[in-house]
Amino acid sequence: MKQTLTSVAGALALAITVSTPASAGGLVNSAVNDWTGGAVMCEIVHQILENEMDFKVKRIVMPSGPGRDEAIRAGDLDYGCELWPSYSTTIQKYVTEFGGDGSMLKVADAGVIGVSSYYVPRYMVEGDNAPAPDLKSWENMNQYADLFKTLETGDKGRLLGCPAASWQCEDNKRMELLGLNYEAVELGSEAAHWAEMQAAYKRQEPFIAYAWEPHWIHAALDLVKVELPAHSDDKWPATGWAEDVTFNYANPEFAEKNPEVIELLNNFRLTNEMQAPMILEVDVDGKDMEEVVAAWLDNNEDTWKAWMPK
Repeated sequence: MKQTLTSVAGALALAITVSTPASAGGLVNSAVNDWTGGAVMCEIVHQILENEMDFKVKRIVMPSGPGRDEAIRAGDLDYGCELWPSYSTTIQKYVTEFGGDGSMLKVADAGVIGVSSYYVPRYMVEGDNAPAPDLKSWENMNQYADLFKTLETGDKGRLLGCPAASWQCEDNKRMELLGLNYEAVELGSEAAHWAEMQAAYKRQEPFIAYAWEPHWIHAALDLVKVELPAHSDDKWPATGWAEDVTFNYANPEFAEKNPEVIELLNNFRLTNEMQAPMILEVDVDGKDMEEVVAAWLDNNEDTWKAWMPK
């Protein structure tokens, strides 16, 4: 899903205009991530701000990517959670720690360590009847491209790629740079992506798919990572996939005027192990995200109270 900066700015302006009046702590406008784990992260912050610090939070859902970063810089959004550095094409321009001009503030690491790769089901690579026993790394992918061919991709293997264009995964560019005879297919949503993987797995069909950790899909399906090369300009697009130390970020002017919000974001830490069960409850069990987060806060009071501003 792609949006122009003009349309994003218009949508944000409308959202802010119709917001309910600010409570005693003030009104904050927060980005809501377009993947469940990231949305859970900020919902924890939202509920603490509303229930413990007397703020009113306007939750604004928009795709991750340059448009959101521009909205943070412009002050249309005040803060965001769990930015994955290797997926950003803007932090090198805007975030001081990455060589930028400081117009977007890195507040602190969020706690989640992200890993992205391509994965295949274990039944494809292990066992007496495994059809692709040597599919251990990208260097062996072409050897098995015929296994993944479909009418949709013709003579190329089908890679179930990163689900949303706005995430800037650049799978097809990566295929080209690595010389791989595959075509990446985007399904448009995280839900559709996991549903197709699960359906193929149930039928024991061959598939190779983008996925990341932490995520419940690795509990639901027995998947094996296909090793990818280390970052280099000749083998990797500008947005590479390293081990991502995610961080929370904010508009600098907002940060200066609202030090208590920034202190909360600075103290906040949610590990992979803490986040994954909440993703499972939302995506698999079908529970409401706000209720899942509220229950987590009820059961982990000692943890989040340590994050509160002094």
